[in-house]
Amino acid sequence: MQIFGDYKDHADFLTVYVREAHPTDEWQMKSNVKEDVCYIQPKTMDQRLAIANDFVKRFSFPVPFGVDDMSNAVNDLYAAWPERLYIVDEKGQIAYRGGMGPFKYNPKEVRDWLAAKYGEVKHPETKSAAENATKQQPQPVNSSK
Repeated sequence: MQIFGDYKDHADFLTVYVREAHPTDEWQMKSNVKEDVCYIQPKTMDQRLAIANDFVKRFSFPVPFGVDDMSNAVNDLYAAWPERLYIVDEKGQIAYRGGMGPFKYNPKEVRDWLAAKYGEVKHPETKSAAENATKQQPQPVNSSK
């Protein structure tokens, strides 16, 4: 994620896996089969963590990664399913609430907000995402903050 690379020194980032969007036992998409991303809807935290770990490893995902608990507290609090972007400011207030994905998911709006606050980032020659990826393990998210 270029936004993460550009602004990680100015802002904290967190991706939260809330629940499987297109599980094989509910609403599987042909694209999931084509991309070999086929999972049942997890019924336990261990299953949810295994899917999250697979994603982080498979895609060398560099952004800190959390996992919603099985009560779906983060999803319920942020209306995050299937995907959504938020900016929470230094005071803990929501400064930006993106549209619900996939059709109203707009990372450019997040980039514009960050650029307005911290300045536009110029792009020198960069390494690949795989070279920049840090070794990490997804962790359960504490939604009580």
